[in-house]
Amino acid sequence: MTMQYEKVTKQDVERLCEICGEDAVLWQEDISPDYSHDELSLERFAPELVVLPQSVREVSEILAHCYERNIPVTPRGSGTGLCGGAVALHGGVVLVTTKMDRILEIDQENLVAVVEPGVLLMELQAQVEELDLFYAPDPGEKTATIGGNVSTNAGGMRAIKYGVTRDFVLGLEAVLPDGRIIETGGKVMKNSSGYSLTDLLIGSEGNLAVITKIILRLLPRPKRQLSLVVPFDGLSQAVSTVPKILSAGEIPAALEFFQREVLEAAAEYLGRGFPHSGAQAYLMLSFFGNGAPELEKTYERVAEVCLKNGAHDVLIAHTSDRQAALWENRGAFLEALKAMGDLDEVDVVVAPSQIAAFIEFTEHLRVECGLPIVSFGHAGDGNLHIYILRGELDRDSWLNSTKEVMDRIYAKAQELKGLVSGEHGIGFAKRGYLQESLSPDVLELMRSIKSGFDPKGLLNPGKVC
Repeated sequence: MTMQYEKVTKQDVERLCEICGEDAVLWQEDISPDYSHDELSLERFAPELVVLPQSVREVSEILAHCYERNIPVTPRGSGTGLCGGAVALHGGVVLVTTKMDRILEIDQENLVAVVEPGVLLMELQAQVEELDLFYAPDPGEKTATIGGNVSTNAGGMRAIKYGVTRDFVLGLEAVLPDGRIIETGGKVMKNSSGYSLTDLLIGSEGNLAVITKIILRLLPRPKRQLSLVVPFDGLSQAVSTVPKILSAGEIPAALEFFQREVLEAAAEYLGRGFPHSGAQAYLMLSFFGNGAPELEKTYERVAEVCLKNGAHDVLIAHTSDRQAALWENRGAFLEALKAMGDLDEVDVVVAPSQIAAFIEFTEHLRVECGLPIVSFGHAGDGNLHIYILRGELDRDSWLNSTKEVMDRIYAKAQELKGLVSGEHGIGFAKRGYLQESLSPDVLELMRSIKSGFDPKGLLNPGKVC
């Protein structure tokens, strides 16, 4: 959808200051360069104006003004995205929801939380756990906002057992591009009342509406947890064990794989070691339960499967401190790789039975292209995070080589009946790959949905489809 957009004028700035207050409007030299990129964007796109509303009324009035003036608006949370989904490709206004950060309600009777989009994932998890409740989605970036998680349908490490963000969103309040406020869903566990607009907005990356309130499903907090670290000779051997674990009837809360290079980077980044460091590849698993005997039986069955498939050992962490340290290492993987220099990423998703084939393919690419390529990800649900590091290459050579490698990786994912993104979204970085992977009929339907919500093409233009 190609549109002609208007530039922000001084009069626009004055009007948005009237709506939000002068302290909530950033213009010209007041705009931090951070707003021109997200966590991994290699390109920079500077907005003309940044606004930080604190209420749905302010969001509504901002969008209504920009709609009337034909000014593009890019919604943004804490900027932890990895695909350029929250950068202003066409200038205009970046609408940041981080000041809308209240947990409005934790309804213990109905196991529901109601939050604003700027609430951080780690804050929500901490508050509900104080009440012996549990918010199951667990993306690795804990400083991401819940609004950002919803906008990308974030998955995370516990998706294999509990599902992704979509599975825990019961309802939304959102503002349409012209300023109208809508509500979808509610505090109900079932809903067959017409088209599911809630599901349509989840994962839409701020391309259809601006989410201003979220109703989330909670669970009782599991009483006990057990974590395992399983070292293997190689990554293919590790990931080929995953379907055998699952077919044995054991569904872990989390099932991760990673290479030694990633583990070493995290150990250096955190300044501390890992319980085991001599293997080429690892699986790390977590199981939740309500009693020690139940978890011990699970451990014995999983250990037997792993050892039969070539694991060096099966290391067990019983205590909460040891488990927290293990998963802190896992949570530091991306930050550790970023500390090593430029990188680009792929988060393709394939059937779990195809992970080993995909990993073998990327290992072949690594040797053939001479690029530092490392992998980790969610082995249980087939979501692979493949990172192409710059290393010692000059930037232009690395960018050219990276494009070739990524083209081949996405082509392989399509060959294996996989999809472009498991949880990071499309943004603008993966837009071309998405278009190549979808049929013309599906793309036409997606674009008609965009047009139905946003006929002027003002909301987060240039993203997704």
